[in-house]
Amino acid sequence: MDAKALTGREVLPMSEEFRRAFYSTSTAPSLDIELSPPDLVGDTEILTDYHRECLCRHLPARAEGYAWTLIFSTSQHGFSLNSMYRKMHKLESPILMVIEDTDNNVFGALTSCALQGENLYFIKGNNESISIGAGDGKFGLWLDGDLYLGRSESCKTYGNDPLTPKVDFVVKTLECWAFLSN
Repeated sequence: MDAKALTGREVLPMSEEFRRAFYSTSTAPSLDIELSPPDLVGDTEILTDYHRECLCRHLPARAEGYAWTLIFSTSQHGFSLNSMYRKMHKLESPILMVIEDTDNNVFGALTSCALQGENLYFIKGNNESISIGAGDGKFGLWLDGDLYLGRSESCKTYGNDPLTPKVDFVVKTLECWAFLSN
C-alpha cells in the first residue's frame, strides 16, 4: 500500500486536509468552483455546511459525488469501538471519521476502507483500541475501546502535526460517515 496514492486502500493524512479545509482564511480570489455541501443521510452534531463544503474539495475521487451516510455516532450508538466495528461490517467505502473533543476541537481522519479491526498497514484496530498512523510508540490518532479517551501525536507514518493542541483528549462526539449512493 502506498499512502501517496489517492486511490486504493490506504489511510490519508487528514490532519493537514482538516486544517486546510476547516481553518482556511484566505481572502484571495479563488478559481475553485463553488460546490454545494454534499447530501447527508443522517444527522450530524459536528459538521457545519461550511465544513462539508471545504472537505468535499479534498476528497479522493472514490468518494466524490456520493451522499455522506452516517454509519456510526457515539450519540446514537454509544461509546463502543466494538459497536463501531459492527456498524461497518461488510461496508466497502472510504470512511470520514470526525471527532469533537471536550475542548470543542474538531478533527478526524479519512480512511480508504471501513474500520473493521485487525486492519494492517496504516490502521491498526482490535477490541481494545484503534490507531491511525504510528511510529516510535506514537500514534497520529489513537482511540480507546470505549471511544472516550484519545491521543494524537506526530507519527512517522505521516510526518504530521498533532491533530489537537493537547496530546491527550476526551471524545465529546464521534461520527463516521461513509460515501454511499442513495
